[in-house]
Amino acid sequence: NNKILSLLGFAAKAGVLSYGFEATVSAVLGGKARLVLIAEDISAKSRKEVVFFANKKNIKNITLKEINLKTVSDAVGRKCGIIADNVEGFAKAFLKALIEGGIADDQ
Repeated sequence: NNKILSLLGFAAKAGVLSYGFEATVSAVLGGKARLVLIAEDISAKSRKEVVFFANKKNIKNITLKEINLKTVSDAVGRKCGIIADNVEGFAKAFLKALIEGGIADDQ
C-alpha cells in the first residue's frame, strides 16, 4: 500500500493526474488517460460508468483493493476516489506496484 500511496503523491505533485469522476472521464474520452484508478468504496454507479468509458477507449482500469476514498484523498491532497493517470511512465510504475503488492490483479 505504501508504494502505491507514495506513487500517487509523486504523481499528484508532478501534475499528471485527473481527479474525480468528471475529470477522469474527460481525460479518458480526450485520449489523455493511461490508467484509471478507483478506490474500493466508490459507488457502484460511478464505478460502472467510469469502467464503461475506460473499456470503450481501451484504457486499463483498476479498483484498488483495501484502499478507500479517504486514503486516496489523503495521498493526493484532495478529495477524490477516481483518478486518471495521464503519463505512461507513472502508469507502468503503478501497475507494477499494484500487482506486486497484491492490490490489483493483472487484468
